[in-house]
Amino acid sequence: MRVLIIGGGSREHAITYAFSNSVYQPQIYAMSPLCNPGIQRLCKISGGELIKGNILDPKFVADIAEKLYVDMVFIGPEEPLFHGVSDALEERRIPCIGLNSKASEIEKSKAFMRRLMWKHKIPGRLRFKAFKSIKEALAYIAEYAESVAIKPARQVGGKGVKVIADIQAYLRQVKEEVKKKHAETIYNKFMQSYEDIEDKILIEEKVEGPEYTVQCFTDGNTVKPLPPVQDNKHAFEMDMGPETGGMGSIAGREGLLPFLTEEEYNESVKIIENVVKALRTETGIPFKGVVSGQMMLTTLWGPTIIEFYARLGDPEAVNVLPILKTDIIDICEAIISEKLHKIKIEVEESATVVKAVAPRGYPNRKDLAKGHIIKVDEEKIKKIGAKIFYGSVDLVDGKLITGGSRALEIFAAGDSIVKAAEIAEKAVRYVYSMDGWRLFHRSDIGSEVALKRMMKIANLVRSVYSYRKSKGLSGKHIDWIPGYGKIEYEF
Repeated sequence: MRVLIIGGGSREHAITYAFSNSVYQPQIYAMSPLCNPGIQRLCKISGGELIKGNILDPKFVADIAEKLYVDMVFIGPEEPLFHGVSDALEERRIPCIGLNSKASEIEKSKAFMRRLMWKHKIPGRLRFKAFKSIKEALAYIAEYAESVAIKPARQVGGKGVKVIADIQAYLRQVKEEVKKKHAETIYNKFMQSYEDIEDKILIEEKVEGPEYTVQCFTDGNTVKPLPPVQDNKHAFEMDMGPETGGMGSIAGREGLLPFLTEEEYNESVKIIENVVKALRTETGIPFKGVVSGQMMLTTLWGPTIIEFYARLGDPEAVNVLPILKTDIIDICEAIISEKLHKIKIEVEESATVVKAVAPRGYPNRKDLAKGHIIKVDEEKIKKIGAKIFYGSVDLVDGKLITGGSRALEIFAAGDSIVKAAEIAEKAVRYVYSMDGWRLFHRSDIGSEVALKRMMKIANLVRSVYSYRKSKGLSGKHIDWIPGYGKIEYEF
């Protein structure tokens, strides 16, 4: 059997690792814009190879897949999905694990996702407004004093989100200026290079609570979830600094996170199942691949959708794929044949922690973070029980050159999240900068202090949403108008 993996980051390294562990011993090929040393090594061991090329060119990818006579293709990142790579493969009857361009709209357009959830009355939805021009967005901001989240309306690598609390009347003008400035930044910095989507800016109601991701395989009918993972997006300790693609993530030992109940997890999966059903109804065409809900436990609904992914998360995939017990080829073949309902997804009973190591400059100045030489002592990392999954690095003449994003991710498993975090933290010291350029990571991910903080927040949120649920107020808003009284409404 021959498989082709599209993408060259840590997530794709983890996907390649899962295929390399298959009892079917497939010949593995990969296509990536950079030479990821971990992916390249696994491909060579299997008898395949890594091919450098443009993974966003549907014809190029399909031509390579045909030339290699592959039996299936697994697409890792979101952008190839948005550019129609899956569609091109389907047209040539090459089985592909990756949502087609219509289905992947669930991630590409955050406004599309919100409209879909409201149209089909799916729980976990938030109020929102989408704007096609900066003029419309600024006019709205000037008119309404609200606590909001302001986002790029398109997926731009998990960046550009700013949450602004606007509750003090005396700061209204200041907060309005902050909102306007960020809306302009989104329009001018994050959205100017994208012409594949009409909406430019999304303004959502502000919600707070612990976040988590539920990743699921789907054949368009059945949804099979993986254990929940919590990603940590902010660059620095205690959730400070700019948002990144993810600086590390945690997963619990028995298929749950410490702050998440089994009921909340099941409700989260149900929301994803409802969205898949709605997406199938709207598109009218079959799709196969991965859907992931980036969730938040909020006082409004309990499990609430923040964003959708049309693929596995990064770093979230690195938490679960190394401990996946079910053969990934069995999963893929069940997806392709639309028999996913016959598969049972099993993982090892281990807590896992992933820590990303990035060069200084990431995420806002990738030009500064690019082009630096690093060295990794893989033997010492392996000896202490951790694994390396390479990300944005290029192997050139035997040297590892940073690509400007997260250079690598360190995976560790243990009896508890805290123990796994300790192993990962020890492993970080064996990643070196060879030209003096500083590398950074988050030491607090998976720590006991961070876990206690999340559990405290979750318990507070849970007490509120449980009370609202008992009174039939889930998803509803209540305003008090002087001289009139209470108004209860749902948009």
